[in-house]
Amino acid sequence: MGDAVTPTNTRFSGQIAVVTGGASGIGSAVARRLASHGAIVAMFDRDEAQLQATRDALSDEGLSVGATRVDITSEESVVAGIDAVLAEHGRLDIMVNCAGVVGPTNTKILEYDSAQFDQVCNVNLRGSFLMTKHAIKPMVQQDYGRILLYASIAGKEGNPGMCGYSTSKSAVLGLVKAIGKEYAETGVTVNGIAPAVIRTPMVEAADPAMVTYMTDRIPMKRTGSLDEAADMTAFIVSRECSFCTGAIFDLSGGRATY
Repeated sequence: MGDAVTPTNTRFSGQIAVVTGGASGIGSAVARRLASHGAIVAMFDRDEAQLQATRDALSDEGLSVGATRVDITSEESVVAGIDAVLAEHGRLDIMVNCAGVVGPTNTKILEYDSAQFDQVCNVNLRGSFLMTKHAIKPMVQQDYGRILLYASIAGKEGNPGMCGYSTSKSAVLGLVKAIGKEYAETGVTVNGIAPAVIRTPMVEAADPAMVTYMTDRIPMKRTGSLDEAADMTAFIVSRECSFCTGAIFDLSGGRATY
């Protein structure tokens, strides 16, 4: 993730951020970027061991990060996590939901296990719903907030062999647009980001044939980087991005067609 950094950039100074999926991949990159720009970041993940290791590594860089085991599919767990942040800091300014699972790949619907379909939707869609539902309340009360949900280009175009992932991420797009409109007259924005392939542990674990298929469809003919994902995220959840809500930002190397 690069060399050690210190929070000399004050873009998010005084702001409190929650980042799910913070143990690794995009989540840890986003947590690092927000903290390096002055935010106090609470990382949520259900992989407690990896989460603590990431927290220790970021803390060693002088960044203000905390780690809490949260299962975003459990409303009780989400409420407890958000309540703990509010109890410690008294406010919540930013919530970025990066947690997600791919599920089966290179698998047609006739071979796609129904229980696995439910699990993918439970994490990717229900988790997005619960995190948004419980993060937005304190933001509305303080007349300011930034919510960003990670979707996927698969949610726009559909990736064959990944019906669970494509379906769940498509539903996240609808969630963003609906909630963004519901709160458009407040100081809270709700946006989404739709990456193409970003090199993460989740992608590394996917079927190589599927990764090749997805990469070949990117006009730039390469995958995106964690830094590129973190950079775009930082803009979307900044004060500067004040006239965008219910929007989906593409991070696709030219793949997105609408």
